[in-house]
Amino acid sequence: MEEIAQLVQQYGLEEDPEHVIIPYTDKDGRKKRCYLLKRRFIRILYGEGHSIDYPLAHVIEATVKHPELRLSEALNLLYRELDIKPPEPPETENSEQK
Repeated sequence: MEEIAQLVQQYGLEEDPEHVIIPYTDKDGRKKRCYLLKRRFIRILYGEGHSIDYPLAHVIEATVKHPELRLSEALNLLYRELDIKPPEPPETENSEQK
């Protein structure tokens, strides 16, 4: 979690024992906060049993850089900007049988 502490300091974020808190201004100029649970990974469910676990550090970076976007879109944009491959969805029993 040292990487998370560095990101909190780098971006001037807030935190409590359970959350990283990202303050941002929405498109209407209102001040808001995004609370992210302090976990190693955050799972995004895409439907039909498809999910991907994203590292919390990537979620923080994506949210800080693109707070106006849905998290999945912000993460995709972050991975394109950094030119890195996003995490792969885990194999399921159905995909192994194909």
